[in-house]
Amino acid sequence: MKKILFKGGTVVSSKGIRHADVLVSGEKIVAVGRRLAADAQEVDVSGKLIFPGFIDAHTHFDLEVSDTVTADNFDTGSKSAVAGGVTTIVDFATQNKGETLSDALNNWHIKAFANSSCDYAFHMAVSDWREDIRAELPAMFEQGVTSFKVYMIYDAMELNDREIYEIMAELKKYGGIVGCHCENSGIIGKLREEAISRGDTAPANHPKTRPDYTEAEAVRRFLTIAKAADAPCIVVHLSTAEGYQEVIRARKNGVKVYAETCPQYLLLDDSVYSAPFDKSSKYICSPPLRKSEDNRALWEALKHNQLNTISTDHCSFTLEQKRAGKDYFTKIPNGMPGVETRAVLMYTYGVKKRRISLQQMCAYLSENPARLYGMYPKKGAVKAGSDADIVIFDPKQSGVISAAKSHSACGYDPYEGVKTVGRIDKVFLRGRLVYSGGEVVLEHSGRYIARGKYNL
Repeated sequence: MKKILFKGGTVVSSKGIRHADVLVSGEKIVAVGRRLAADAQEVDVSGKLIFPGFIDAHTHFDLEVSDTVTADNFDTGSKSAVAGGVTTIVDFATQNKGETLSDALNNWHIKAFANSSCDYAFHMAVSDWREDIRAELPAMFEQGVTSFKVYMIYDAMELNDREIYEIMAELKKYGGIVGCHCENSGIIGKLREEAISRGDTAPANHPKTRPDYTEAEAVRRFLTIAKAADAPCIVVHLSTAEGYQEVIRARKNGVKVYAETCPQYLLLDDSVYSAPFDKSSKYICSPPLRKSEDNRALWEALKHNQLNTISTDHCSFTLEQKRAGKDYFTKIPNGMPGVETRAVLMYTYGVKKRRISLQQMCAYLSENPARLYGMYPKKGAVKAGSDADIVIFDPKQSGVISAAKSHSACGYDPYEGVKTVGRIDKVFLRGRLVYSGGEVVLEHSGRYIARGKYNL
């Protein structure tokens, strides 16, 4: 069994940082400590940081949406993930109308199996709540699907309040948890209709028809449902200060609510939508980019540990796909890439700007998602017994984000030209080197991860 000894590095966890060696045997970490010695291949990581493999718990690979399919499938998307230090993704097995949950899960297994270069798990996205679907829930838990997603928007996915309540109440019996895309469908639908009728069809109208209060109202309603069901819940891709205040209010009222945000809601703002179509359309995502004051509020929330995870909502489309909405912003596929740049952006603009600590970066990108989604300590930790998912991060290097260097099939990067501090040097997945020197060196070695119950 192959052994690797990482010598001289600094191990990062949510609790602190320490100079330590890390000994790996086969797929597992077997020891972490000072001056370890073993008959093993030595890897000198002096001056570098050792993170547990990053987890992106919100990706959309090979998703059929907006009359097209995302640019990144599990092949290109997972390579992009690995290049960003991500060793595990949690994608969404999306149930189409009329399908069973087993149909949806099987569809996503087929998409990912033998194609993913990182480990993967699935949330179940429920779009059609019926009695036979209720009866399927125990089978989902048996197969390691323990988190579910509901939508308050999108005709193909939207559920009503009663259905969301029933799902939350039912999942509570099994120790499951529900995340929600919170936007007010009725108001947004009407605002979009009015914009089109006025001839306001440019991308700048995307954020105008999805104002911050439509997120805040939906967050409030979702958390009210959670309180009624006495069930834990997750607000995904939180984008506004007003929505964040609803999270705080609900916690004070006894709701067990976790919150996720994304780099785009920390680093970008809605000024980009005033650019010409080929640039502005790249930033069309939902929820849309917000104001700089929303950015600041979410950074403050992270600083004070009031948010729990930073995922990406990676949902990529080429510029040609975006051009389907050249005449009507409502037809632009919604989504952006992000899985490859999350870590360096959070280090550059979070840690180096002293908005968050190194330990918090580890918590938000590794440990918290592992705990929240039932994978800890198998994932999300550099400790004896954990999978040898290891990111070697060089804080002394710098770089410039460029689509030309990206492993995504998207063809552009929303952070093009942004200067970064720090670099992903090497990535190990279950003890095997999968990324080094800017290249994915081992492809399609990802495995399905059956998850337990949340424990954050």
